Amino acid sequence: MSRPRPPIRAAVVGCGGIARGRHLPALAALPGRVEAVALVEPDEALLAATAAEWGVPGRYTALDAMLAAEAPDLVLVCAPPAAHREAAAASLDSGAWVWCEKPPALSLAEYDAVMRHEGADGPFASYVFQHRFGSGAEHLRRRIADGTLGRPLVGVCNTLWYRSPAYFEAPWRGRWETEGGGPTLGHGIHQMDLALSLLGDWTEVTAVMSTAARATETEDVAMAVVRFASGATVSVANSLLSPRETSYLRLDFEHATVELEHLYGYGNGHWRWTPAPHPEGAAAAASWPPDEDVPSSHRAQLEALLDAMERGERPPASGRDGRRVLELIAGMYRSALGGGTVRRSRLGPESAFYHAMHGGDPAAAASALEVRTGA
Repeated sequence: MSRPRPPIRAAVVGCGGIARGRHLPALAALPGRVEAVALVEPDEALLAATAAEWGVPGRYTALDAMLAAEAPDLVLVCAPPAAHREAAAASLDSGAWVWCEKPPALSLAEYDAVMRHEGADGPFASYVFQHRFGSGAEHLRRRIADGTLGRPLVGVCNTLWYRSPAYFEAPWRGRWETEGGGPTLGHGIHQMDLALSLLGDWTEVTAVMSTAARATETEDVAMAVVRFASGATVSVANSLLSPRETSYLRLDFEHATVELEHLYGYGNGHWRWTPAPHPEGAAAAASWPPDEDVPSSHRAQLEALLDAMERGERPPASGRDGRRVLELIAGMYRSALGGGTVRRSRLGPESAFYHAMHGGDPAAAASALEVRTGA
């Protein structure tokens, strides 16, 4: 008889809202499989309060000290975006696997730099794209793969959210140096990653962006048209100026239209399948719903990550799979700031947008995004 596995020992870096509201609850929901053994947070009062609330024994104000003392199996990076690269690289070097909040990095160059700290058989760095992991998306992915829906033809991918001016009072928000970009990188990334996980590789993008209403260096609204290797064409809108908030994905296949509307997470009830008016359409619609209803969540993705760790395999939303949406985002910034259509093949190290979403000149990027009204 095989012995039960000891729980995976996890450490959480950063005790802000995303750690307290999503990551620590996800860890607590899987007792016996994973346990939170340490927290890292420079704010000592916040560190003590969070550790007491969640019963975490290890308390550190510096990442290096925690890695040396605790040797965790898994590090959850919940720090602001500018800290992701160093925290992920240091954790990998210590032998820990990494699960990092979005955006994965501030640039493709940073993402690739982190990958160089991975081993051939692990540890690996993966990224929080929890919308992939609900039963609705998993079921749709299978029906696309088996041909039930026919070819994807047309899509809409909207992240229309509202963030007040007060939201940007946090010193790291709305700045190229510390956030890396606006809603294209920090907000719409979830819905765009879901679309890419369903439709596969993109080939070219044409985008426009502007800073229309918020006092930021980065954009507060972006729109794009994306072409896919499958032949599908998808429109994308990312906004932080939309009072009626919604996250909306619509995919028109040969045999059915599939829609998802939610805000920050979904269950099966948020999906709608509409058949095309022919026999294949009826068959496609009859394949919905899935046998189970698993909401999209950090917990659902964490379970998939733990499965991969236990098997010693690269997890989903890592490596090339985790990089694809960041590559699309770099293409959107290059198109919006430089003009014209950008092909995916033109985003290698020779491109300034490989190294920074602003293309190397943050002041010029901010000026280009500014909306000028009047004649």
